[in-house]
Amino acid sequence: MAAKPDAAPAKDAAKDAAKDAAPGGDAAPKAAAKPMAALVPVIAVIVLAPVLSFAVGQFVLIPQLKKQIATMPAAAEGEHAAAEEAHAEPAKESGGHGKKGEAAPAGPGNTYEMENIVVSLAGTMGTRYLKVAFMIKGSDKNLRSTFESNKPQIVDITLNVLSSLSLADLEEAGAKNIIREKLILAYNQALGRRVAEQIYFSDFVVQ
Repeated sequence: MAAKPDAAPAKDAAKDAAKDAAPGGDAAPKAAAKPMAALVPVIAVIVLAPVLSFAVGQFVLIPQLKKQIATMPAAAEGEHAAAEEAHAEPAKESGGHGKKGEAAPAGPGNTYEMENIVVSLAGTMGTRYLKVAFMIKGSDKNLRSTFESNKPQIVDITLNVLSSLSLADLEEAGAKNIIREKLILAYNQALGRRVAEQIYFSDFVVQ
């Protein structure tokens, strides 16, 4: 009968032991929660990476590619036009050269060019030649069209005047001025009015 009073202290000791064990039991879930919290940024990066890649491609790369593609045809057309222009330049430059007495109707409407005119000088038996090129100029704005419409006659007059010259005529002082006057007079007489007013030689060679 004397052992019963010791039972109460034993129960109290058991309760205290249970209370001490309780905090240890809560620590386990808290420790498990810490690794999960550390994985949240990693998971967020994995999930958001495709979204960011899509956004960059959609709003940055694709517009840039479209701009480059749009500018390519314009650049190609510019290069094509430049190539055509470069190809046309030699043709223009070579247009004034060719057969004997060929005319090159280039420039303003009040000018007309004669190039590569070669004649045999009188009294030389075909051993000496005169090669000339010159521009005819006047105040008439229709000079070029007038000479072009009468081209065969103009060429024939030019050849007749120049082939009548002798080597001695060309050796005289002021020979070019005399030839200018003869050509201008012959042209205006053939056309029936004063059209040609001045002649400028660009080539004058005795061969």
